[in-house]
Amino acid sequence: MTPMPTEGEKTTTPAPPAGSAKRALVGRLSWGLADQAASSMSNFAVGIYVARSLGVTAFGVFSLAWVTYGVVLNISRGLATDPLVVRFSGVPEASWRGAVARSSGTALGVGAAIGAACLVVGPALGGQVGPAFVCLGVMLPGLLLQDAWRFSFFAAGAGRKAFVNDVVWGVALVPAMVVAARVGSVAAFVLAWGASATVAAAYGYLQSGIRPRVAEARGWLREQRDLGYRYLVENTCLSGASQLRAYGLGAIVGVGAVGAVRGAELLLGPFLAVLMGLSLVTVPEAARVLRRTPHRLGAFCLLLGGGQAVGALLWGGSLLLMPDRLGELVLGGVWHTAAQLILPVTLGVAGAGLGTGAAAGLRALGAARRSLRSQLFASAAYVGGGLGGAAVAGTVGSAWCVAAATVSGSAVWWLHLRSALREHRQGGV
Repeated sequence: MTPMPTEGEKTTTPAPPAGSAKRALVGRLSWGLADQAASSMSNFAVGIYVARSLGVTAFGVFSLAWVTYGVVLNISRGLATDPLVVRFSGVPEASWRGAVARSSGTALGVGAAIGAACLVVGPALGGQVGPAFVCLGVMLPGLLLQDAWRFSFFAAGAGRKAFVNDVVWGVALVPAMVVAARVGSVAAFVLAWGASATVAAAYGYLQSGIRPRVAEARGWLREQRDLGYRYLVENTCLSGASQLRAYGLGAIVGVGAVGAVRGAELLLGPFLAVLMGLSLVTVPEAARVLRRTPHRLGAFCLLLGGGQAVGALLWGGSLLLMPDRLGELVLGGVWHTAAQLILPVTLGVAGAGLGTGAAAGLRALGAARRSLRSQLFASAAYVGGGLGGAAVAGTVGSAWCVAAATVSGSAVWWLHLRSALREHRQGGV
């Protein structure tokens, strides 16, 4: 599946001596954690700043644009960068550079195509939602290209470059958000967020020295179709479920309910951001574990998922003790509705964290069929629970049903990983 280096050919991640293998792993994971910390802080800061600047209803509109971006991001990852990290982690540098050029070109093409659709649909939506979606369409190419550079750097074992790129985005966000606050509209905040990502995307080109080849996107899709299209469906189910739940919640309860859920999620933002970008670190590392010590893959995945679940529970427990005065300082008027959702959202994030460990193992094994089945079940449970709970008991009912659905989905992920590991030992994967 993955090209092997020939004699004298430089690899993106040279194999360390046996005694330093663990130190190399710790180093790569440390840069991954640092990058996720930078990404988490940026996402958290944007959400808090927009929530305090716009209020609960306008923040709900911004959240709809944010959720839509999540859907498009996962489409790009499924087609462009998920196959990259599975098949081109630790390969010869020449192979990596060629793959990155085609992969990043695919991400840029996805952003341009869906961005054009947003430009067409946006004016028809009207209100505050329409201009927000028009601005999102303009910014999508830069947003997706920036994410593609992060995947590329982690596939090469160069997490430091991904971290620096996210820091550049965070620095560019500061003046952009200040200008958007003076304008005071949802569209201005969407533009500010996307423009700062475009700055980081341009810097990624300088870091890598690789020009994205949009013209070769069709060839990339054809070469990676055995993984890419399954990952596309899987990722679309993941983000599409979140979008359907948000739209359904807005229709059943009101747009303010979307803002309340987003506010509660912001309080757990560091863990949610890690979950969204988890494959940046865990899939390449799980692939390396599979190549070098395949008998340790199950334990590695359990450590990843269990660590995240425990971290989410500890963070959520501290949020439950947060005094109202501090909550109002952070979220403003959104706090009072978001505070009721902290416990169920925490349990849901913990369940999702546990499941991502198994998901990384299935990706590393190339078990795309099992991965897709797990995601389809988890997504269906998420949407059904979220909308059913909203119909019965409003925003709080939706949050509790989503938590139960997420924990159930995590159990399915682990059952499939256990079966895939057994098949791998028998030569079936």
